Amino acid sequence: MKEPFDITLNEIDYAIFPEEESIYTVYKDGIEYVKIMKDTESSWLKLDPETELPRFEADDEINAIGKEIIAYEASTSTPSNDLD
Repeated sequence: MKEPFDITLNEIDYAIFPEEESIYTVYKDGIEYVKIMKDTESSWLKLDPETELPRFEADDEINAIGKEIIAYEASTSTPSNDLD
């Protein structure tokens, strides 16, 4: 299981809690804000708060948060040592 982490975007603090595969709960300034899921490398989707089904609408803030999630995870991943 992945550990929660923090990001800052446009001077706003977000706490990111990884859930299932490619789904994250986002807290904005300490309050649960939204659940998001990765659609593509540059496209992220909000999940409906009641049904948790994806909402297919463009959202620049959600895509920016997703971009930061990808950058954070890339910076913390450990390369595999397959030197057998």
